[in-house]
Amino acid sequence: MKADIHPEYHTINVVMTDGTEYTTRSTWGAEGDTMRLDIDPTSHPAWTGGGQQLLDRGGRLSRFKNKFGGFIGK
Repeated sequence: MKADIHPEYHTINVVMTDGTEYTTRSTWGAEGDTMRLDIDPTSHPAWTGGGQQLLDRGGRLSRFKNKFGGFIGK
């Protein structure tokens, strides 16, 4: 490996949206900095299976359903 091209790793504190904290190694910030997350696996619908509704008014989803609707459920 080439010398002096890799970022320096150091420890930082991470605070999740629910207030839990942990320490990890990262290239972000400086030694001892605190990263406060706005979105994390405990609050984001992609991980929590939230009740987000997919709204589509004649767009891509509708065209897909019209084109391939016969294959689903048969």
